[in-house]
Amino acid sequence: MAFDFACHDWAERLQRGETPIADLDLDEAAASQAVQVFNKLRLPDVPGQPELRDAAGEWIRDIVRAVFGSMQSSAAGPEVRQVGEVFILVPKKNAKTTSAAAIALTFMLLNQRKHADMLIIGPTQKISDVAFEQAKGMIEADEFLSRRLHVQDHKKTILDRVTKTRLMIRTFGMDVLTGAKPIFCLIDEVHILGSIPYAADVIRQIRGGMLPFPEACLVMITTQSDHPPQGVFKSELQYARGVRDGRIKDGVRLLPVLYEFPESVQTSKTEDWRDPALWGMVTPNMGLSISLDRLISGYQRAMEDGQGELIAWATQHLNVEVGMALHSDRWTGADHWQAAGRKDLTLQVILEQSEVITVGIDGGGLDDLFALGVVGRHHETKQWMGWAHAWAHPEVLTRRKEISKILEGFAEAGDLTICENPTQDIVDVANSIAEIMGLGLLPEVGAVGLDPYGVAALIDELSGRGVTDEMMAPIRQGAALSPAIWGLERKLKDGTFVHCAQPLMTWVLGNAIAEQRGNAILITKQTAGKAKIDPLMAIFNAVMLMSRNPEAASGGVTPWDRDPNYKMAS
Repeated sequence: MAFDFACHDWAERLQRGETPIADLDLDEAAASQAVQVFNKLRLPDVPGQPELRDAAGEWIRDIVRAVFGSMQSSAAGPEVRQVGEVFILVPKKNAKTTSAAAIALTFMLLNQRKHADMLIIGPTQKISDVAFEQAKGMIEADEFLSRRLHVQDHKKTILDRVTKTRLMIRTFGMDVLTGAKPIFCLIDEVHILGSIPYAADVIRQIRGGMLPFPEACLVMITTQSDHPPQGVFKSELQYARGVRDGRIKDGVRLLPVLYEFPESVQTSKTEDWRDPALWGMVTPNMGLSISLDRLISGYQRAMEDGQGELIAWATQHLNVEVGMALHSDRWTGADHWQAAGRKDLTLQVILEQSEVITVGIDGGGLDDLFALGVVGRHHETKQWMGWAHAWAHPEVLTRRKEISKILEGFAEAGDLTICENPTQDIVDVANSIAEIMGLGLLPEVGAVGLDPYGVAALIDELSGRGVTDEMMAPIRQGAALSPAIWGLERKLKDGTFVHCAQPLMTWVLGNAIAEQRGNAILITKQTAGKAKIDPLMAIFNAVMLMSRNPEAASGGVTPWDRDPNYKMAS
């Protein structure tokens, strides 16, 4: 029987000092055995090297119980671990990495599969090394473990001499699964992965690699981010919250363990999260690896150092979410974006399968992004299909250093082009539109939607390629864009809009803030601040034109209708 991981009283449990997880029907014998193994491990970097039975908080033992006590027999096959994933959100100084290493070693010692692979993955080499040193230290502190487990320093690998299982410590990257099919994987500091465009793809590969093993378990452990959650961190956190709150139930094997204040505490006008009396709710290792006095001292120092330091301290030590007050201000369509993604969908596929296409353009100065959005209407299903691309001048990378690494990652993924000359973005966009027009897919009226301000050079380029004034449609921004915003969120929800699952757009969606103003809804670059949303605005412009139910100049007859083997010149 599948577990119900919803924990509706999680806030009350935190107030009582309890672990915020649901009551689960566990195999108590297996759970107890795992806790016994866990308890005998020692803290390697603490004087006296105390056993975890004395040094670890009860919260981490509750997680151990849940993971190892969740194997259930199935009439259709072997025992399956019902807690197949764990998402742990816990502040710094709560022995997070140490606990992670201990869970990995416990799993290794109880594993019965021969020649199995296990992984501990850190987002950086430094974090990976810390996890390895913790595991290594625990082994060296125990005579039995030193005999059974062989530490290979040069390989950052621990070998079980009995089962020949390998525990490999690796740094997050596209090649993290090379040579491994893990039965266990622990990913540390997931919030850092939010800025890595390909992170979702890698985690998807990890999950896929674990599918053959019914006892497999993926553990993700992290603190909050010191900027608004984005990327894969945001999506994984939202999923965990959905499970915890009972909104997501079908096919769930994830145990959410979220040490965070209720939203009412984080967003209160009196800033209740500043009250030290509440801090124990989110610091489960209070009295062990962290004390209230140390937290108060750190808080006071951060207050003296300015707002930036205070934000950093609050996110890392109390899991206060940057922008939590804006939860209600996120664009509703973002909640349905991930589900609408299709990895098999590309621009080429959109061109081949569309009866008509509209495009949208959005951009600014040299320190901004220039974006092209394409929306096609499927010739049979009438489903709308979206794709976007962005261009950035080198000035963006120097003037927006806080997002430069993110943009470089999108460039590597193929979603963004770093311009080599001042006009490359305009020329590339004009060429792309001319190519689509050459396929007969653009309508004769209202084909290219753009903000009419500051695009004179682009209009000249388009005119030079035969794009008529009637095809270029000025799209008013602000409140006038509301129909496109409302229309797209509805189509995302009902499945009539799909997109190419591009990392760039996932990031952009995380930056979008919706503002209700009278009867209108606004998503603007002003509300997004330094975060970029240009590709989303380009998609909105294309959606605005597609909502007018256009017909292609060719009448919907594409080159592929005439010749199924037609190939585009580019």
